[in-house]
Amino acid sequence: MSISFFQFKKHPKYKKILYWSKLISITGATQIFIQIIGFISGILIIRLLPVQEYAYYTIANTMLGTMTIITDGGVSNGLMVQGSKVWLEKKKLGVVLASALNLRLKFSFISFIVSIPFLFYLLLHNGASLITAAIISFALIPAFYASLSDTLFEIIAKLHQTIIPLQKNQFSVSIGRIILITLSIVLFPFSYIAILAGGVTRIWGNHQLKKTVYKLAEKNQQSNQIIQKEILILVKRVMPLNIYYCLSGQITIFLISIFGNTNSISQLGALGRISTILSLFSFILSNLVIPRFAKLITKRDILLPRFLQIMGLLLLIMCLITFGVYVFPNPILYLLGESYKGLTFELLLTVIGTCIALLSGTAYSLYSARGWFLSPIISISINIITLIIFINILDLSSLNGVLFLNIAIGSITLIQTFLFPLYKIFKI
Repeated sequence: MSISFFQFKKHPKYKKILYWSKLISITGATQIFIQIIGFISGILIIRLLPVQEYAYYTIANTMLGTMTIITDGGVSNGLMVQGSKVWLEKKKLGVVLASALNLRLKFSFISFIVSIPFLFYLLLHNGASLITAAIISFALIPAFYASLSDTLFEIIAKLHQTIIPLQKNQFSVSIGRIILITLSIVLFPFSYIAILAGGVTRIWGNHQLKKTVYKLAEKNQQSNQIIQKEILILVKRVMPLNIYYCLSGQITIFLISIFGNTNSISQLGALGRISTILSLFSFILSNLVIPRFAKLITKRDILLPRFLQIMGLLLLIMCLITFGVYVFPNPILYLLGESYKGLTFELLLTVIGTCIALLSGTAYSLYSARGWFLSPIISISINIITLIIFINILDLSSLNGVLFLNIAIGSITLIQTFLFPLYKIFKI
């Protein structure tokens, strides 16, 4: 046994396996703890808010996600591509970061002006008063302000693989959020209080994250017009797809908000909270895998096996998770409370849709990190045709109908995001 183990240690891939095992186990264990805290926060909000208020909370958070995507417009992709070229040079990396932040700020005004009226419409359509809609909109501002820079700061940390400080920041934000939510919502069970609590803690976490980032990239650099133009080239190619993927990913909430009722909205939002557990895999992929894939040498025999390994392993994990939800739905639903029991089939549909979205999002992140982008005309056209077909087939006033639509759109998107990088790799 000792001889065979000694021989195994001398195997050329032993060190690589040991390195990845340690890295994933340490970051994974920490992230599991962070996700548990975030999950508890979500459950507290579900249980403490009345169904009507939780429906408003779901609508507002969905709109916040849309506003964030429109504000980014592909700037984060541009930062990843440009930053991966100069990540070892602090001054140049600082210039790239300043250029990306400047573009984000400009896009934020457009995003806010476009999104807030639609948020008002959805809230008023679902029974909110004008004053309530206005307060909820103002409550979104802190979280929206934090979103202008936090994801860009995280990219700098990911390029340098300074994952532990990033996780410490996320941990402190999660703890602060759960304390603030518990203290505030117990006394004031309103959606805007929960939204504001999340936004305030994000701003504080963002301030802390800056300290780490500006050790890696030089602070107070001026944005560079040439770099901005390079990023904008990517933005023009990515923005239509990013906005479409964002809208298609949030379309279940938008459709149920228009055609359904507040009870269905709160049910969909509550089920979505269960799916946030899968964000553990998103963290590991976006922090450990995608930055490394972005920096790989452009050779077919290197990129192809890496891409297939990542997607194959993730598919296996998603299948196991779906099977687990199918076998044990009741303990999971128990966490949501009495208002949401009996949603066994809906829970399964939600998890299937989330797994498909995670696979699709991972494939997209892998190829976009290398500066590859599918023509938005082709992709959006295919998805819109799919959307029109299924809208006419399914009953969108029911929760099941909306969840089936989500699975259908996600499946078509997954096929595209999987085949396109294979095409680009084989062209090398």
